Amino acid sequence: MPAASVLLPAVPLDLGFRQMYNLQFDDAHRTFQAYEQAHPEDAMGATARAAAYLFSEFERLGVLQTELFVNDDLFQGRKKREPNPEVRTAFEQAIQQSNQRANLTLADSPNDRNALLAKVLNLGLEADYLALVEKRNLAAVSTSKKASELAETLLRASPDCYDAYLAIGVENYLLGLKPAPVRWFLQLYGARTDKEEGIRKLELTAEHGHYLLPYARLLLAVAALRDDDRDHARELLSYLAHEFPNNTLYREELAKLQ
Repeated sequence: MPAASVLLPAVPLDLGFRQMYNLQFDDAHRTFQAYEQAHPEDAMGATARAAAYLFSEFERLGVLQTELFVNDDLFQGRKKREPNPEVRTAFEQAIQQSNQRANLTLADSPNDRNALLAKVLNLGLEADYLALVEKRNLAAVSTSKKASELAETLLRASPDCYDAYLAIGVENYLLGLKPAPVRWFLQLYGARTDKEEGIRKLELTAEHGHYLLPYARLLLAVAALRDDDRDHARELLSYLAHEFPNNTLYREELAKLQ
């Protein structure tokens, strides 16, 4: 993995994502709102705002700890937590605003990279909310499938849009972990369940991605722990802890491996 900074703080959206990953949510929202005011036609501004709402809920509910993903029984048996209704409303409104802006752009330019990426990310954010906040796993599978299909459309037009590979990687890897009968059912349902292919797609985002590079690296750290590759997990978490020193999650997960 490269050791350079993953995001460029000089660019407003990049700065906001860095603040978000660093758990500076108020700062991230101010940055994203300023970007939207300057670029009201750009769907990515509202998508970024939705991401900040989602990650603030992740932090509040503690849903990204690696034990939840490494230990299947712990994940399945986790208690359903009550979402913050104000955050949920703001999250849904941001997704809706982003999709409206993206649809206007796509009506004139069907292959517009930015608008398609915004819609892919919106579906991914919705799937994460359904699965990790509301514990609605089947609905999350359906939404994840839509994200993966739209990501394929985007990548046919822009194969170097590496953030889009995460949607395909998540669907393949996470669903590929299910027992064989469950995989069979999910494949009938239309989901892709190839674990190895999922890893390859996540690695593309983790090495070359932009907004989602840190998230892809966290998911790869989870994958490494599931495969008992503690050295690779330590490498990934060390990088994240260095890049985002205010994020206690990365430090705490790394401490467990020392």
